[in-house]
Amino acid sequence: MNRTRSQNLAWAVAAVALVSIVGAAGFRATPGVLIEPLEQAFGWSRGTISAAVSINLVLYGLTSPFAAALMERFGMRRVVAGALLLVAAGSGLTVFMTASWQLMLLWGVLVGLGTGSMALAFVATFTNRWFVKHRGLVTGVLTAGGAAGQLVFLPLLASLVQAYDWRVAALTVAGSALLVVPLVLWLLRDNPADLGITAYGADPDAPPPAPAVATGAASRALGALRDAAKTRTFWLLAGGFAICGATTNGLVGTHFIPAAHDHGMPTTTAASLLALVGVFDIVGTIASGWLTDRFDPRWLLGIYYALRGLSLMLLPELFAADPHPSMLVFILFYGLDWVATVPPTIALCRQHFGASGAIVFGWVFASHQFGAAGIALVAGLVRDSSGSYAAAFYGAGLLSLAATAMSLAITRPGVLRRWRLAA
Repeated sequence: MNRTRSQNLAWAVAAVALVSIVGAAGFRATPGVLIEPLEQAFGWSRGTISAAVSINLVLYGLTSPFAAALMERFGMRRVVAGALLLVAAGSGLTVFMTASWQLMLLWGVLVGLGTGSMALAFVATFTNRWFVKHRGLVTGVLTAGGAAGQLVFLPLLASLVQAYDWRVAALTVAGSALLVVPLVLWLLRDNPADLGITAYGADPDAPPPAPAVATGAASRALGALRDAAKTRTFWLLAGGFAICGATTNGLVGTHFIPAAHDHGMPTTTAASLLALVGVFDIVGTIASGWLTDRFDPRWLLGIYYALRGLSLMLLPELFAADPHPSMLVFILFYGLDWVATVPPTIALCRQHFGASGAIVFGWVFASHQFGAAGIALVAGLVRDSSGSYAAAFYGAGLLSLAATAMSLAITRPGVLRRWRLAA
């Protein structure tokens, strides 16, 4: 009975974590929908708006390892609730902005900090605490929820912009984030022991996990980075994940809609195609989590990056005014691969860095966002100077092939190192 109760409660708390991640995903869906409305409303260049997106993406990544350390110190519930409030504030206050620096402050800084605290380091922290069995699968489900939530919001936001105004879309996202806060405070729990149970699949006779280290979050996060940075594996993971961010959030997530619109496709149609990416992403990422529990994650990463690179190099030839069958095949294929890289990357961080795995993954994820920020800005500048996104897509395809080589160069850990907790 106690084991059944542990399993049921673990899945229930995982459902709350999933809703929280989806609630934070809404605002991250807005850049692709709002680039052109903001350009028309304020006369800002695409490069200026892309700079705000880049700030958001950088802070989204940099916040992640510190948020993971804060969750160790103060608990997931407090950090997640505070992050959702930041997202709501940053989104809601944009309706009052009149200058581009305000876009960078609200859209870039506030929302970057809020969504960064709800990033994939939260997924790694949650699964480490609540699941022993099916960790890869749960990681896949939560990751898919965040990415799919971000993309599935797109048709709704695009419709609101078209029917009303971009401000209505921003306020809708702020309200969605606020609605999740009471649910988090009521139901999300930091550890299974808070409910008198053990983690899913854990040995009930095993000693309880060590309490969180009573050091500052900054010291904990920087100490984990210092130790990890001494290893070749960290840099290979970080380099590959930087390319992952460049080829998903930074390029396709930010610029797919305006790139399709350049070829005569209506914004709502392009947004619906990205939403389909989110739907197929659910299948692909959950399947990736299942595969990660069974196969070498290094080979999974290598295959994912290679297939992504080839598909991106075909994309410029597929844009047209209407979504023809070849574009739909790309959407299906790319959706399956969208964030399938996350479960094997988290697994490799756990294998190589032990107890510090979640925080080290936070730093690897920071590199993901640096890559996303860089290409979001570069692609906007390429479009401003050449009138086309083609060069950005071809370059991203070549980078993905380089990420394949990085992934396959990671060595299998011989013995799991007992990483010391950074003091």
